[in-house]
Amino acid sequence: MHIDLSGKSALITGSTQGIGFAIALGLAKAGAQVVINGRKADAVDAAVAKLCEAVSGAKVQGLAADLGTAQGCEQAVAALPHVDILVNNLGVYGPQDFFDTTDEEWERFFQVNVMSGVRLSRAYLPGMAKQGWGRVLFLSSESGLNIPADMIHYGFTKTSNLSISRGLAKRMAGTGVTVNAILPGPTLSEGLQDMLKEQQSASGESMEKTAAAFVMKNRPTSIIQRAATMEEVANLVVYVASPQASATTGAALRVDGGVVDTIA
Repeated sequence: MHIDLSGKSALITGSTQGIGFAIALGLAKAGAQVVINGRKADAVDAAVAKLCEAVSGAKVQGLAADLGTAQGCEQAVAALPHVDILVNNLGVYGPQDFFDTTDEEWERFFQVNVMSGVRLSRAYLPGMAKQGWGRVLFLSSESGLNIPADMIHYGFTKTSNLSISRGLAKRMAGTGVTVNAILPGPTLSEGLQDMLKEQQSASGESMEKTAAAFVMKNRPTSIIQRAATMEEVANLVVYVASPQASATTGAALRVDGGVVDTIA
């Protein structure tokens, strides 16, 4: 299968590093014109340069804006009135006991993880429908199904992503626009590597083996028994964003290594 996204524009939110950057890289390799987003201009510029170095002839631009705010989303839409592919990847996470999680923290997670995707989808979907083609993807998580006891506020936002993507898929019925959710599991991103760095140093094992041990301790239902790579997550996103995936919409698509222990 050859995926060709030439002539398509894609905004990937929160994409200066991690899964977001891997998605931007994958879409650029498929020929899409990608927009990398982050809050800080220097981080955006560095990511743009990194992608251009990795993909010869890549069409890429940067967008420095805090999309966890209404003002930042307005700034993005003013700079980019239309996109063909919207990947709502922006998100924050972190363990915190329910009884220590303040209203302010609940609100912060909601604004960043949920409302960023709501606002941008509301802005871009009409244009996609008008042209008869478009792709919107929400980066949810296996934590949206397996709500973590130590991150209830995070799990709640990822369940919200599933509800919104399914509802929007129905709302866009018959337009040629698809809306889907991607559910990664434990992934060997920079964030996980930073968290495991001390443990990895003490064990003397490779980061991959350290991450695999972490997965089996914290997600023992994992079938692949390791962390996924960022590229593995990005590969699914690139396919779902492609013309070949035109019959896939309203779906919760797992790339969780089998962590979620259900068939459907």
